[in-house]
Amino acid sequence: MIEVDGAMLEGGGQLLRVAAALSAVTSTPIRVVNIRAKRPNPGLRAQHLSAMQAVARLVNAKTKGLALGSREIEFEPGPIEAKNIEVDVGTAGSTSLILQAMMPAMVFAQSPLTAVLKGGTNNPMAPPVDFLERVLLPTLRGIGASASLELVRRGFYPRGQGILRVSTNPATTLSSITLEDFGDIERVSGLAYSSRLPEHVANRMISSAKSHLLRAGFRDPEIDREILQPSDARCAVDPGCGIILTAELSSKGIISGDALGAPGKPAEKVGEEAAQTLTRQLESCAPVDKHLGDQLVIWMALAEGTSVIRVSELTLHTLTCVRLVEDLIGVRFKVEGERGKPAMIRCKGAGLRNKTL
Repeated sequence: MIEVDGAMLEGGGQLLRVAAALSAVTSTPIRVVNIRAKRPNPGLRAQHLSAMQAVARLVNAKTKGLALGSREIEFEPGPIEAKNIEVDVGTAGSTSLILQAMMPAMVFAQSPLTAVLKGGTNNPMAPPVDFLERVLLPTLRGIGASASLELVRRGFYPRGQGILRVSTNPATTLSSITLEDFGDIERVSGLAYSSRLPEHVANRMISSAKSHLLRAGFRDPEIDREILQPSDARCAVDPGCGIILTAELSSKGIISGDALGAPGKPAEKVGEEAAQTLTRQLESCAPVDKHLGDQLVIWMALAEGTSVIRVSELTLHTLTCVRLVEDLIGVRFKVEGERGKPAMIRCKGAGLRNKTL
């Protein structure tokens, strides 16, 4: 059993999720101590507990310490089983982060799987569901991790109650990731979404985002609207809004910028924040944005061959994930660059094979 120090580097919930994902697909028993030690409220919260329970169900794991507030857990995985699963956080905790822990085991199952996740879909401290749909999953499909996502209902703070349906097809192996060259910007697009709010909120987010992008020298972007009211099945139970913008590159990279509304925050500010994030990352001429970078680390480690990505910003999340993956499965990364700046990340993957196929 390998011990993982949850206080390492970033010291948050990401360590737990990535450790569980790697444990599940490599059949490596783990003990995680000092869980979320660097957070104001350390220990397992509802979102983290739900993620661990979901992965445990996928691989018939023997566990100890899975309880709210727990600062130490043991996780001993069994074989990955092909069974559909439903997860309900019971709060506005992020469904996107729960999926981060589940996806590797789902992709390396013996047959197609469907997971229904209930909770928050758009959270201020987690990737929105729109990032998964428009950036992460298209990138993973390019290496053989076949997954699709259906947003059944949005979920905002405080009650959540959003619903995602995620379906995966099994992979025998994963091919390496090569996203090194920037190429040309082929298309800038986006989505402004709102629930239980007047139509002008989405329109103002779009107007502000477009103004910033046009001033930055981009052609008029295509930004769609999703304006949901209680009569719409996808409408959240609580009011909320946000916007995501993406730039698709000729190198197959997808750069994103997103922002979420909040009480008292002008819609114009939301649109401006998303546009500023997008343009700032495009200025780095890197084909992988800072949020995608840390999420690709685990997939680089599991893939065959050598993966190379250039990220727009090297984050502490990414460095934490690199260290954890090296400790758990023995692959080695080479990181060229400084934290907070563009960087090149290389890894010769473990070439994990799905033995059930």
